[in-house]
Parts: sequence; structure tokens; C-alpha cells
Amino acid sequence: MDDADRLFRAYHDPLVRYLTRRLGDRDWAEEVAQETFVRALRQTTLTNERAWLFAVATNLVRDEARRDIRRRRRLTLLAAEAREMEQVEPESPLERAQEAALARRVVDQLAERDRLALLMREEGLNYEEIAEALGLSLGSIGTTLARARKRLVSAYEALQAAGTQAARGAGGTHGA
Repeated sequence: MDDADRLFRAYHDPLVRYLTRRLGDRDWAEEVAQETFVRALRQTTLTNERAWLFAVATNLVRDEARRDIRRRRRLTLLAAEAREMEQVEPESPLERAQEAALARRVVDQLAERDRLALLMREEGLNYEEIAEALGLSLGSIGTTLARARKRLVSAYEALQAAGTQAARGAGGTHGA
């Protein structure tokens, strides 16, 4: 622990300054620095501590930027799909709110492990991070996510069908 304390005292401030300049956000820089030091603690030996720390911090920022680009692409595609759907069948604000409420109900109905795995993956965590966070083996994460997605789709379709039937039933009683 003495070596970790020395490493932190020697390099924390310069690393955070570097990351703050790079990211433009001190809080984010602190988070990246913290993750960098956690990774350093896992190493048995560091030949050039300063270079290693800055390289890892740089890679963490680069990895986050890549994840951000992928998220933006996905959001752009989803937005384009939404625009296409709106052109075909415009939704009212009420319909959009009902759809969002339905989606929240479906996610809430999932088993906790499935819900957490899906939400973590959506936030950009990789399989290793999800496995560690949920206490699962790395090999089981792909299966867990696939099953969770299937359960999510099934639950969504079931709730959507139930809502459609309820709406038809309610509409039918008014005409009688």
C-alpha cells in the first residue's frame, strides 16, 4: 500500500491536469485518473510509471471517445428511423408518452440481473465490466444479454398486445 500511496502522490495532480486539459471537464478527468490508478494497482511491476499512467489514461479517454461515437451513430440511426416512422404514422405527444411508459414497465418487469445487464451494456460497459459488476463469469455475459433481449422483446410485445386488446374492448363498449 505504501507504493500505491507514493504513486498517487507523485502523479495524481499532473495526470488530472493533463486529463482536464484534454477533456475540458475536471470531474471527468478525476474519474479517468481514478480508473488509471486502479489499473496501476493491478500491475505487478511498472518500469516507467509516469509513461505507463499517461498512456493508460490516454487510452481510457480514447476508448470512451470511441464508445461515444458508436452511441452517437446509434442515436442518429434511431432518430432517422423515428423520423421515417413519424412520416408514415405521426404520433401524438400522448402516444409517445404512452410508448415510453410501456417501455419503462417492460424494463421494470425484467429480472434484476437481466435489467442490470441490459442497462450496463446500453451505457457502454464491455462484457468484462458487466461480468465483474454482476459477479458473473465472463463467458456467461453474451448468453445473459441475448436471453435478456429476448425476454425484453417478448414482454414488450405481450404488453403491447394487451394494450391493443384493452383499447379495442373499450372502443367496442361505446358503440353498443
